[in-house]
Amino acid sequence: MSEAEGFEPKLVGFLCNWCSYAGADLAGVSRFQYPPNLRVIRVMCSGRVDPAFVLRAFQRGLDGVMVLGCHPGDCHYATGNYYAQNRVRMLRQLLRLVGLSPDRLFLDWVSAGEGQRFAELVSQFTEQVRSLGPLGQAAGEPAATKPAAQERAAGQAAASHLEKDAGSLQQRLEAARRVVESEKVRWLVGRQRELLNKGNVYGTAVAPETLEALIAATVADEYLRNRLLLLASDRALSVRDMAAGVGMAPRQLLPHIVALEQSGALAMVGVRGKAPTYRRL
Repeated sequence: MSEAEGFEPKLVGFLCNWCSYAGADLAGVSRFQYPPNLRVIRVMCSGRVDPAFVLRAFQRGLDGVMVLGCHPGDCHYATGNYYAQNRVRMLRQLLRLVGLSPDRLFLDWVSAGEGQRFAELVSQFTEQVRSLGPLGQAAGEPAATKPAAQERAAGQAAASHLEKDAGSLQQRLEAARRVVESEKVRWLVGRQRELLNKGNVYGTAVAPETLEALIAATVADEYLRNRLLLLASDRALSVRDMAAGVGMAPRQLLPHIVALEQSGALAMVGVRGKAPTYRRL
């Protein structure tokens, strides 16, 4: 039997303490039926769910991540769920860049009195991920590494080393995790609500589409640069080598390599034939 046959997804859910966790508790007390695939982690607020938590879950071989919070306008901390919404929107873009289906990440709202709704959402998400198949096996997804598949079955922590293959899912996820931990992306996504409501430091209003485009471009650039750094972490590579590793034309990488050199993250260490080679510092 193949891994996809009889597949039962491994899911993790981040539930806010005040609403969705109470809704899950009510579902249990009321004996509403839903699949047992979801492992629940209680957080004080959906706004407390760091994007790195989500990407680490995928690195450890989980097939889907659910984030449930209070309904908009009912957050115990006033605006926490709005921050969660912005982070999930950014994470879905990153999942597309990684090559994973954004349907593996689910965000919704459940109040303390909505036990039935909680059960329905868990059932819906479980079926959604079941239809996608194991991590790395949906249409267009890069293959999961062997360690990730083994650890999903064993429920163990992910291997600490990265696959040497440039296209490996583990390496792509590691690049994405570094993106969400970068100061630039954290600042932009974290200040998104304030920039839209209050404007920039000069009091100038920022158009939603302009800000969305800026965040999308920043995330894409940071992801590509982190992939380049991971490629050049163990050995010196030419621009052509790195271009082959990320599936892009060499000329498209030149501005990113220059930016990495200027930041001190990448350095030219030699010449192979007539091509300079670079390595991560």
